[in-house]
Amino acid sequence: MLVTSSLIWLLLASSLLVLAIIGLDSDGLLLVTGVSALMLTLVTGLLPLPMVGQVLIFALMVGAGYGTLRRWSASREARAIPPAARAEIAEVILDFDAEGRGRVRWQGQSWAALNLQPESTLPAGSQVSVMGRDGTELRVLPR
Repeated sequence: MLVTSSLIWLLLASSLLVLAIIGLDSDGLLLVTGVSALMLTLVTGLLPLPMVGQVLIFALMVGAGYGTLRRWSASREARAIPPAARAEIAEVILDFDAEGRGRVRWQGQSWAALNLQPESTLPAGSQVSVMGRDGTELRVLPR
C-alpha cells in the first residue's frame, strides 16, 4: 500500500508541476499543490499513514503554502513599469469583462489584468500596454 500511495502522490506532483511549468498557473496554486504532493511522496514513503491522514496532511500543506505565498506576494511593492514610450506589450488571452478584468500573456506567463480604460473592449488576441503591476495583477491600457 505504501508504494501505491507514494506512486499516486508522485504522479499527481509530476502532473501539477508540468502544468505550472508550461504556464497554466496564474497565481502559484498549481506550483504549491505540486510541491506539496511531492513532499507527501516522501512522507508516505517513510511513514505508514492511512489515506485519510495523507489527504489531511496534503490539504494542510497546500493551505499553509498557498497562504504563505499570498502573504509574500501582497507584501511586495507594486512594480511600476516605465511610461508609455517604453511600456511593455502583452497579448489578451481571455476577453475582458464589463468591470475591466481579464487575462493577458506577458513575459511568457498568464496574468490577471485590469483594464485602466474599462470602456474600451479588449478581445482575445489584441495587444495591450502594461502600465504597472499590483501584486499578481497587471494594469493595462489598450494599444
